[in-house]
Amino acid sequence: MAVTAPTPATTRPSTAASRTGVVAVTATLVLLVGALAIIDITQGTAHAGAAEVFKALTGQADSADTSVLISSRLPRMTAGLLVGAALGVAGAALQAVSRNVLASPDTLAVNAGSYLTLGLVATAGISLPQLASSGVAFIGALAAAAVVLGLSGLGAGTVRLVLAGTALTLGLTAITDGLLLLFPLETDGLRHWNQGSIAQYGFDGVLQMAPLVVIGLVGLLLVAHRVDALALGDDAARGLGVPVRSTRITVVVLGALLSAAAVTLAGPIGFVGLCAPALVRPLGRRIRPFTKARARLPLAGLVGAGLVLGSDVLLRALVPSDTAVAVPTGVVTSLVGAVFLVVMAARLKDTAGSEAPDRLRIRSRTVFLATTAVLVAVLVAVAVAGVLLGDSKLLLGDVVNWAQGRATQSISFVLDTRVPRVLAALLAGAALALAGTLVQAVSRNPLAEPTLLGISGGAGLGAVILVTTVPLASSWGLAGAAFAGAAVAAVLVFGLSARDGFQQNRLVLVGMGVATATTALINLLIVLTDPFNATKALTWLSGSTYGRTLPDVVPIAAVLVVGLAVAITRRTQLDLVSLDEDTPRLLGIGLSRGRLGWLVLSVLLTASAIAAAGMIAFVGLVAPHAARALVGRRHVRVLPVSVLLGAVLVCSADLLGRTVIAPAQIGAGLVSALIGTPYFLYLLVRSRR
Repeated sequence: MAVTAPTPATTRPSTAASRTGVVAVTATLVLLVGALAIIDITQGTAHAGAAEVFKALTGQADSADTSVLISSRLPRMTAGLLVGAALGVAGAALQAVSRNVLASPDTLAVNAGSYLTLGLVATAGISLPQLASSGVAFIGALAAAAVVLGLSGLGAGTVRLVLAGTALTLGLTAITDGLLLLFPLETDGLRHWNQGSIAQYGFDGVLQMAPLVVIGLVGLLLVAHRVDALALGDDAARGLGVPVRSTRITVVVLGALLSAAAVTLAGPIGFVGLCAPALVRPLGRRIRPFTKARARLPLAGLVGAGLVLGSDVLLRALVPSDTAVAVPTGVVTSLVGAVFLVVMAARLKDTAGSEAPDRLRIRSRTVFLATTAVLVAVLVAVAVAGVLLGDSKLLLGDVVNWAQGRATQSISFVLDTRVPRVLAALLAGAALALAGTLVQAVSRNPLAEPTLLGISGGAGLGAVILVTTVPLASSWGLAGAAFAGAAVAAVLVFGLSARDGFQQNRLVLVGMGVATATTALINLLIVLTDPFNATKALTWLSGSTYGRTLPDVVPIAAVLVVGLAVAITRRTQLDLVSLDEDTPRLLGIGLSRGRLGWLVLSVLLTASAIAAAGMIAFVGLVAPHAARALVGRRHVRVLPVSVLLGAVLVCSADLLGRTVIAPAQIGAGLVSALIGTPYFLYLLVRSRR
């Protein structure tokens, strides 16, 4: 797969014009960042506006205003400058060395690696000074970047890198979130840190991280000429005497150092490392010196500083100051970055056609029947174990007595709460697997699934809006809100990807942009809402079946029955649609109308699953892939096997989450992410062969 930017028509400006352009652009950006910095220090919760700030800077203010300026606002502004510059330079360096326009600390899972290593240190009860914490974060960042670059390949397709980074981020974040649940006291404050905030209490943190940023920037400038040589290709670089391997390692290490310093100081500030180099890139087409890394890297740092400060200023201008304090800057930058990613994906020229069908053997009927029988037996066993096991263990006789209304009060209480949870997990897994099977068939994209395409995120956003605004919302109301959110997300993703017929890479990139935007909006809602509703939303978002009742599983049961009936009845159409564009038309099948119908059905299935069991990732990807590997490509066999696999996966994840650390619990979504991430990465590695 490959995504390439459209080749612009370039003209070669004169040297004098180039120098004038460099000075003009640099001066404009410096003035812009300076203006943002001045506005930033006039904003805050204290009643200290521009006049008071001016008096404080000239030594004429009272002690209270001076204290606010020195202890809070100036450190916050300085942290914004430092973090933005570090991320902008890191993103530009990583994009240059990987020759990939979407390489950044976010897409390389650098932030997630730092988050995990800091979480491990916190759970061990080790308290480190900030500089040592930066070292720990650096190790995690470097390891994550190495894994993602190793899986995706340097200079390989853009989508591979984003997919590998996203999958690794999901897996590492799931591990860290599990640690937060297991060690709540030791990791207190780490979750808030993960949202990304430039708020500071004094200059201590800034002064400790500034030398690391300077080292990273100076180091990159020293190897800038080698980075320029790498842009010509490995062979050309070697011909110029540039050591390709050591240069790449050096740049990745320095980029990880910059990212780790920024993450240690302010937490993950999303997408600055992606947006800043992208904004600088067009300047290089008009002003020749900016094509050189030695000029481009500092400019990206300047733009990054402007993005962070601009986001902070915008947030405090739009949101009341007492509320803006609680909103992390990273949420705003993630929203901006998500929009940027969608626009970028819509403009990119997708040169990858639909992939050839999987080269899988046609399995015999006996194999299909045996596989189905084994899966049914496993599903029954997992469901029974789910009913019997938990914080209190029961026997089959207890279940029989409960079904006949003869159980004791304590056993009835346990089963009244446990049986709906098992049903919710079972039905949600089946619905997500069916939705993934339909989406992959219709889009002919083996990596498409509701979570990666943002449909699950849209459903989650719709449900969280209802949860945080209507605390006593009904099950049908929750399902309706989730469907509305999923429908809006699906219209955005498929509408923006429809050009040239749902090209694979564009579809995935737009979906990831929408998924990022919905995640940022969900985090924003959770921060702004009542703490009680925020707890409910967080529990639900972890993919937990906690608190589900029998009425809660009625909507998903109804949608799943309808979905299965439609899919099995029209399985032949699914086979034809999944082949190519021409075959269905030759047979008189309305491809657009049929595709729309399947997508609407998959949105309904995803929304009802999210409403019943919260956010659960990877099931819609893993189950269809495994089903095709087991029984071949024909949907008459793939559909039942995929549905059974999805039900087994989520039911097992729910069972593990409820029993491993009982009476504490981990959401099924976190467990399924731990299971699904290695499989997804395996698919990426296999697809390189």
